[in-house]
Amino acid sequence: DDALTELETAVSDCIFHGRVRAIKVIHGHGSGALKRGVREWCNNQTGRFQAVIYGENYDLFDVDSAGMRADCDLPSDPDLDRKNGAVTYIWFW
Repeated sequence: DDALTELETAVSDCIFHGRVRAIKVIHGHGSGALKRGVREWCNNQTGRFQAVIYGENYDLFDVDSAGMRADCDLPSDPDLDRKNGAVTYIWFW
């Protein structure tokens, strides 16, 4: 619950100030509870984000991944094409 409060605060700050286009949430593997909580929270934020990209889907062939990388001018990311289920990307409007 504290982690989701921190996430909400960070996301609201990013959106309010408009300087950050996307964030990578590193929730780890562990029991999976935090990962489920983060992703459920993201999915409940209908229309608030341009995309929520699960690390498992973050690759060169995913349309949202490619769009986010172009929008954020990310030439490289160590998690690209790694199917890393321990991260979730949030791409802002």
